Amino acid sequence: MFSNSEVIEASRKFVCVRIESYESKENQEIVRSYLNGRFENTAFCVLAPDGKTRLSRSSRGPSQVFRDIDGLVSNLESIASEYKANGDVSKASVPDFNSFKLALNVASADQRVLVLITAPEDQLKTAEKRMRTLAWHPKVQGKFQFDLESDASWKEPLSQGADAKAGIYLIKPGTFGLEGTVLERLDLEAPSKAILEAMAKANTAYAKTTEKKVYSTHLQEGRSKSKRIEMAMPFGEDRDGDGEIDLRGGGRRL
Repeated sequence: MFSNSEVIEASRKFVCVRIESYESKENQEIVRSYLNGRFENTAFCVLAPDGKTRLSRSSRGPSQVFRDIDGLVSNLESIASEYKANGDVSKASVPDFNSFKLALNVASADQRVLVLITAPEDQLKTAEKRMRTLAWHPKVQGKFQFDLESDASWKEPLSQGADAKAGIYLIKPGTFGLEGTVLERLDLEAPSKAILEAMAKANTAYAKTTEKKVYSTHLQEGRSKSKRIEMAMPFGEDRDGDGEIDLRGGGRRL
């Protein structure tokens, strides 16, 4: 549903937020607040600009709230018509993750090149501000994941091309998002045109050489190869809302 062109176009009139479900207890409490105390991997709700008023009912995903793509698109367009944007998209912050490990994993799951902006702490804010107009540029908008890092720990899961120097790194995530390869590095002061051209080139190459994932097959292969990412919170869902991750038959956690 989220890859549908009509949904993508309708979503451009909204600020879309993805909650990192397994990154912290606080994040899981946010999910529970939209699911009547239950915890599931995802939750969906449309909120007013105040970030609190609910403009739709909440459920696990948009298909449970609006049924199908047509319903989602028509409702998004109707809601957007009531709230006129008055901000400048070029001033919107660059998306960021709580950790590089998570950024790499999500980039792999979404099958997108990861753009890493890394610099010492006292320079990172300036670098982020400069990247805003590039991250939201029409030519690359929605085609990449981004991450901001101020220390060198990010280079550990990368197989090559990671020298930990400050800069902009275009990274190809591995199949399971546990490792990656640097496709190109640019200086933080590189011309905007050069950065956009490098991003477009990396995206085209990645799309041509990366086979589209089939969820069931990918999951089976990952399990057979014992591929697993460790997160701050245990994996699984609490569908009965008792505060504990549910158990499957035989006492094995989800």
